[in-house]
Amino acid sequence: MSQVVVDASLAVKLVLIEEDTETARRLWLDWTSSQTQRVAPALFVFESISAIRWNIIRKLTSVAAADVAFQEFLEYAQDVQLLMPPTLHQRAWEIAKQLGQGQVYDSYYVALAEILDCELWTADDKLYRAALGVYPKVKHIRHARRK
Repeated sequence: MSQVVVDASLAVKLVLIEEDTETARRLWLDWTSSQTQRVAPALFVFESISAIRWNIIRKLTSVAAADVAFQEFLEYAQDVQLLMPPTLHQRAWEIAKQLGQGQVYDSYYVALAEILDCELWTADDKLYRAALGVYPKVKHIRHARRK
């Protein structure tokens, strides 16, 4: 069975109406139909839920819409296996230094994809730009857009 690492930025697009929401949902369905296992580091759940909540604070969504998005996220998250390989913390730390990241969160996803030798799919422009040329298995959601 093939695997793909999904990050919180992609997960949030599944449940909040944003640019590339349809692309994220199509990717998710493609992975489901091809029996591609979705995996993420344990912080995936916390980071995704926090991002949904942050959309309320930034007045990008209503409390009611965020409540619905939260419940939908919990359903999607059931299809994501949370993994914490023993070397994940050390590798994430090294990647954060290499990519010049002030926060280590994003590097956990890159590290997990590297450890599993699979693609990481993200909607995070900053992460994608930092990884470009260094980690070719990091894919941006825009690469999945239908032409």
